[in-house]
Amino acid sequence: MTNFILDPELREYATDRQWELLEAWQEHGDQRAAAKALGCSRSSICDAWARVQKKAGQHGYAPERDLVHRAAPGMTTRGTSLLYDRDGKVIGYWSKTRQEGRSPDEVVRLPDPKTITKLSTYYDQEGRVTGQWVAEKPDAVAQAAAWAEYAKALTEDLPRVEPTPAPELTDFDLMACYPVGDHHMGMLSWPEETGAPWDINIGEQMLAGATNYLVERAPAAQQALVVFLGDFMHYDSFEPVTPTSRNQLDADSRFPKMVRASVRSMRYMIERALEKHARVHVIVEVGNHDLSSSIFLMECLANTYEKELRVTVDTSPMHFHYYRFGGSLIGTHHGHGVKMQHLPLIMATDRKEDWGETTHRYWWTAHTHKSGAQVFPSAQDLSGCIVESFRVLAASDAWATQKGYRAVREMKSIIIHRRYGEVARNTVNPDMFAVEEEGDK
Repeated sequence: MTNFILDPELREYATDRQWELLEAWQEHGDQRAAAKALGCSRSSICDAWARVQKKAGQHGYAPERDLVHRAAPGMTTRGTSLLYDRDGKVIGYWSKTRQEGRSPDEVVRLPDPKTITKLSTYYDQEGRVTGQWVAEKPDAVAQAAAWAEYAKALTEDLPRVEPTPAPELTDFDLMACYPVGDHHMGMLSWPEETGAPWDINIGEQMLAGATNYLVERAPAAQQALVVFLGDFMHYDSFEPVTPTSRNQLDADSRFPKMVRASVRSMRYMIERALEKHARVHVIVEVGNHDLSSSIFLMECLANTYEKELRVTVDTSPMHFHYYRFGGSLIGTHHGHGVKMQHLPLIMATDRKEDWGETTHRYWWTAHTHKSGAQVFPSAQDLSGCIVESFRVLAASDAWATQKGYRAVREMKSIIIHRRYGEVARNTVNPDMFAVEEEGDK
């Protein structure tokens, strides 16, 4: 049996449980006996003793090592120097202290949590906070102001769209679809550098002209599907950079100007579709250039058209959206972050019942700025899924031009039959209508 005497001065450095373990050790005189009496392991008592000694030492109390001058309340010992004489007696004592860390619950975090991208906290040996470093994303702060611009632009001329009379005669079995590839509203392209001009004014006029052409030539389908396939806006905040990689972008004018032109263009498409079709469904895909803006924009559009029962807006924040029309199932995705050959399996997983009940299945993507269609699976006699990437109306920017990209510019409308799937297409390209430039860029 060991002769363990517990120093009562250590009580303030121990938790209730630690002190219970140490008192049992003193009472039974042996760690094993104390552990058996308390129904715990011997290592629990050893650990409690080590922790109490360590904490006491950090506050300047360790009599067996000649440390008897405790740190003041709220302070902790940073270091201690002792001067001994030739007989081993202490003749000099220097103690360095610092302010004790704070409890994590007491720490004040001043930045807005929505804008914090990294939070590093430094703890002392007792788990108390002694320092904190906060990193904020600059454009996240700006996005709050950008969202306010969205709301203002959406309600500038038309606070809430009032219901309008539907066309008298429409074809129940047809749906006219208007997929819009990466429109990059707000991009600047200097023709001497890229071969073709592009700015906010051209982008707005170009989409309006293409919309007029395609809507006028579409049949009087009862249903319309307007799909913005992502990257409708060229950048996502007041700073013209890509949201994730922060690559510098060629931007035209100011962010609020781009926002207003984008909203006007989207509303123009929806309202032109309402003139021709009885119902209009709108999908706004999340692009890699407008990750945040696209989410907010779909909510704003839904709010703007809440009184117009002929318009529905898909507000799902997912990066994959679906719409079923009779025997056809349409999936939409911007085209970034997933390979085209994986999309059919994603559709079959996300929409099991629709996959089994439909004959014609389509994926519509953008992102690559070029046209292309693949059929999966490729085996004959199997009903597969057509995955298609759509071209864009926008001109190339300096980076794409210098990399050698020379995609054909166009926009399409697709006519879907309730039973037979796709039955017709119309195509428009920039050469088919003139667009005046806003000054010499």
